Amino acid sequence: MSGRPLQRRSVLALPTAVAAVLAGTQFAGAALIYGKAWLAPILIERAYAKSAARGRPVRPWSWADTWPVARLGVERLGIERFVMHGDNGNAMAFGPGLAGGARPGSPGLPMISGHRDTHFRFLGDLVVGDELTLDFAGEQLRYRVERTVIADAREGTIDAPLPGQGLLLVTCYPFDAIRAGGSLRYVVVAGELPGGPADSP
Repeated sequence: MSGRPLQRRSVLALPTAVAAVLAGTQFAGAALIYGKAWLAPILIERAYAKSAARGRPVRPWSWADTWPVARLGVERLGIERFVMHGDNGNAMAFGPGLAGGARPGSPGLPMISGHRDTHFRFLGDLVVGDELTLDFAGEQLRYRVERTVIADAREGTIDAPLPGQGLLLVTCYPFDAIRAGGSLRYVVVAGELPGGPADSP
């Protein structure tokens, strides 16, 4: 008789212990995600400063497969974003990414892509005439928003010609879409302004 309550308690203890371990694992996983979200921007900013000082790319952490290549700013909106090398999913998890091809400050249309619900959500707040700054490898570049375009990625090209030099900022569209992965893209077309930030009126 005296052994039954003990046996029942032992049987109940196992599911309780398993539940506690699972809950602890979930909590640790969530804490790790929030920890990365807090620490990553600090490491990226430090890596960008080191890259500028050394004149070569510096990874924000040893196993990173991307690194910061530029700093994008919109003074009117109080926005500053570090632009990562490459526009794949790994890079864009930490910031907007610079696609391969034309580089900022050279003829052509460099393209920076970002997620509509995080780093590039502010694109929807840009208006024609807004000025953008881009610190790229120590070179200060300035752009002015000329227009916005809604393009279909299935067509393969974005019809956004510019005289001379410019910049494209691209994100998924619409901004409030419930499901990600649609074919529409919101494109901000900006033309490069002569001189550096000190020349602005």
